[in-house]
Amino acid sequence: MRMPDMPCIMPPNALGHGMTPASTPKMPYSPHSQVSTPSKIDPTQIPRPIAERSVIIFETRQGGQAAIPPAASSEFIVKDTGNCSPRLMRCTMNQIPCTGDLLTTSGMPLALLVQPFSLPHPSEEPIQVFHLINCINTEYSQQPYDITTKLSNMETNCISYLYILMSFAGFSNDTPREYFCNLGPDGRRRDADERPELCRGTVEFIATKELMVRDPMPAVYFFLIDVSMNALNTGATAAACSAISQALSDLPEGPQTMVGIATFDSAIHFYSLKRAQQQPLMLIVPDIQDVYTPLQTDLILPISECRENLEQLLESIPNMFGNNRVADSAFGAAMKAAFLAIKSTGGKLLVFQSAHKLLQPVDKNLKTMALEFAKYQVCVDVFLATQSYVDIASISVVPNTTGGRVYYYYPFSALSDPAKLFNDLRWNISRPQGFEAVMRVRCSQGLQVQDYLGSFCKRVPTDVDLPAIDSDKAIMVTFKHDDKFQENSECAFQVIMLYMEAREILVPVPKFLSSFVIECKELLSLTDFCCIFSVRCYTTVFGQRRIRVMNLSLTCTNMLSNLFRYADLETQFTYVVKQGKQLDQVTSTCINVLQSYRKYCASVSSSGQLILPEALKLLPLYALALTKSIGLRNDGRLDDRSYWASIVSSISVVLAVPLVFPRMIALHDLILREDDESLVPTPLTLNSENIRDDGVYFMENGEDGLLYVGNSVHPAILEQLFGVSSAAVPNQLVLEQFDNELSRKVNEVVNEIRRQRCSYLRLRLCKKGDPSGDFFRSLLVEDKALGSLSYVEFLVHVHRQIQSKLT
Repeated sequence: MRMPDMPCIMPPNALGHGMTPASTPKMPYSPHSQVSTPSKIDPTQIPRPIAERSVIIFETRQGGQAAIPPAASSEFIVKDTGNCSPRLMRCTMNQIPCTGDLLTTSGMPLALLVQPFSLPHPSEEPIQVFHLINCINTEYSQQPYDITTKLSNMETNCISYLYILMSFAGFSNDTPREYFCNLGPDGRRRDADERPELCRGTVEFIATKELMVRDPMPAVYFFLIDVSMNALNTGATAAACSAISQALSDLPEGPQTMVGIATFDSAIHFYSLKRAQQQPLMLIVPDIQDVYTPLQTDLILPISECRENLEQLLESIPNMFGNNRVADSAFGAAMKAAFLAIKSTGGKLLVFQSAHKLLQPVDKNLKTMALEFAKYQVCVDVFLATQSYVDIASISVVPNTTGGRVYYYYPFSALSDPAKLFNDLRWNISRPQGFEAVMRVRCSQGLQVQDYLGSFCKRVPTDVDLPAIDSDKAIMVTFKHDDKFQENSECAFQVIMLYMEAREILVPVPKFLSSFVIECKELLSLTDFCCIFSVRCYTTVFGQRRIRVMNLSLTCTNMLSNLFRYADLETQFTYVVKQGKQLDQVTSTCINVLQSYRKYCASVSSSGQLILPEALKLLPLYALALTKSIGLRNDGRLDDRSYWASIVSSISVVLAVPLVFPRMIALHDLILREDDESLVPTPLTLNSENIRDDGVYFMENGEDGLLYVGNSVHPAILEQLFGVSSAAVPNQLVLEQFDNELSRKVNEVVNEIRRQRCSYLRLRLCKKGDPSGDFFRSLLVEDKALGSLSYVEFLVHVHRQIQSKLT
């Protein structure tokens, strides 16, 4: 098992304290490494992220206990040896406090980040899928979301999900004779390592009809396009139609994939796409006070029966409404009407919106509409291509409640943004995802669920409903103690999902599979060990529902030092980001955690030293970056802050850190760089000392890519990158690949980053001396800015606050 590094000590001598570092505390759990300078804090020695260049092979359990997972930002290959992949589940701390008092003392949160469809590494084994045998004991099979398996005499390893499920349900069934197996000397079944359902951290089953509320529905994709005057004039309507037309080939294949389309301005226009018609038939709904759906049976058709007419319609829409002078947008009414069209089946509603002037009265009830959409399994994604304020704070309520998201293109450029819009739409419909999901998180005696954070709907306190869930979405679950755990006991977390898969998968059928029953509506508490349990249900486009089971077992501890030693910084930081705290609250959270460590784990050190636990040594840097982020700053546009808040609600741990603490690399010297295994160069420190006036730099945060061009860049470099030989590079940037080595390498780097982020990245050109250059420099989070501290100053401030609390 990889042991974490030791704590980091920095003497912030700018405070006027002694210059000589204190001796190393003689505590077996906390030996310190030291960073010191004779007169002041050395900016080159303060903690910064270190890029991991090698690929890590990670076994989830080693030596009978959980292994410490690698950083989420590193590249690693997971071998499932009993715990699920950290891509699927991460805990804020890799040892669990035995008591609530210990957790409170630490100042850290106890939370689980669940990303059920996280993309695996290409070299990892796929999750094994099996057919599920019907439960013999029908007494427990009356509820629609029962999870059926059948377990043997409690003989399996307690880490296996079957044992945990049995503990939840509080009963067991007899083992079928064909599934019986003797126990080995270790008390485990002799065949446990040969059965994935008994030895893997993650396994998946095909659900039977007894587990379904209704038969699996077809996969429905309904496109809703703004054709108001503003959308047409900016090119947003044409870009939406082009993106949809190109993305049709990426929809899931098969007869169960169905599509529909409508447009809207001050009225709503549906279209019948029947193949028998020579051209699509427009059906207008002028009354937005009481919307309805005309000819409902003809509005949603299998794509195989209407693709030609749909493509013809998409090509003609920009010209059809070319002379439209209606500036109003019946956004809410149009969504309501589209919802009525797919209410019986559920599905995805993809809305392309541009105008801000929203007609009443339906728009006043967006939250009520969102709850109704979620009830009928309709997921809404909104693509906002605009050049003005659109009130994202209100609009985002619908996607955030239905498992969707907001895509934001501001200011929309008809030259550079259509490619981004198309790639966003393409990934939206082609990424791994499931429909009609239900999730429940359960805890054993000792813990209880406190709260959920993410994009979902909760109609009852215990269940999370997800009309759609995809590989990019993550849900944070927080916990609190209601009892104590024993030292060194196992605390097992479990996620069970019942869902509808959106892609066809070949399924192996085992000869025998034990069956066991658990009723999701009436789960009983555990007594033997801590287990956190989440249920998620989803269905396939091909009429198939799946049950995915994921397990994570962690050790309980009574030692506060172990909580800090095994803390997961990235997951804790993601929790803070999702909390949406104010600037002073972010700083206070950082100070409270570090003060607790200093007081209880490093009290013998000199008061002139700022001591950081090694696992959390970057917490001050990330906290500072968060206080300077768009979402928390007060000088930005309201829509920008609302968009930021919308995306972080379901953001994964992999993307949360770069969103706040971006990556910056130099592009001008790529051809001078020695070849190594990584396409992307080592990131630069985020301060102005690394910005040369004759350089070209690329900064990305997972959403946007900023190309910064200095005033003194050599004309040859500009010619190679942009096709121009002067600093007058066009502001609207389309990154082309020219016939030269530098251009080729830059395109390779940008495309690799896009692959890593699963995002096309909206490119923006930034020049020194204009507002775009000022925006780029505002993201250099280590620099001092108007009204904010530099990194060194922030460390001094944190140290002073800790000292104040200790005296």
